[in-house]
Amino acid sequence: MTQLVLHNYDLDDACYRVRLVASCCDLPVELRNVDMFPGMEQISPPYLTLNPLGRLPILETAEVTLRQAGAILLYLARLDPQKRLLPTDTSELAQMTDWLFFAEHDLSVATTARAISIMDVPGDGPATIAQTRALLRIMEDHMSAQDVKGLGFFAGAEITLADLALFPAFALSRDCNIDHDAFPALRLWARRVRATPGFIVMPGIPDYH
Repeated sequence: MTQLVLHNYDLDDACYRVRLVASCCDLPVELRNVDMFPGMEQISPPYLTLNPLGRLPILETAEVTLRQAGAILLYLARLDPQKRLLPTDTSELAQMTDWLFFAEHDLSVATTARAISIMDVPGDGPATIAQTRALLRIMEDHMSAQDVKGLGFFAGAEITLADLALFPAFALSRDCNIDHDAFPALRLWARRVRATPGFIVMPGIPDYH
């Protein structure tokens, strides 16, 4: 088995996505914890050598160093011998990838909103929270339509990598005082995600939802 080393900060949602996918794929990962806040260790010279972008997560193996969360998730899903999180159907794979990009790029505002809310990072809190709420509404509308079709997850009937990538933004949005009662379809979906074998939580996500 390839040795996987994750440079990690426990309260970072992108790092959590990596830990979550690794756990659901039953892949052992060595954690090297980084003082991301308040120490900003990720922008120290040794870490800028690993990732000139100055951010986490970073995944190191003997063969490759990965710096983009989405690429790390895909790499881990491919390492899983059972390929549990990767659809074989072409349309479902395309939908999974579409939502994976949504989680990686569009939903990054949810990370910003949470950082402003709980870590006093400078920024326009009300604007980023409003943007996060609007993105969650897009997710809610999609899962409402999926439920009508009898499909319990974002890309189809079975959980995929996209669901695990999307989950933290919704689960952690309470840190921004976003009321989950406004998103009943996402609440049902989140319960399904939590029932996935290997599911783990992070600080800020209670054991109940």
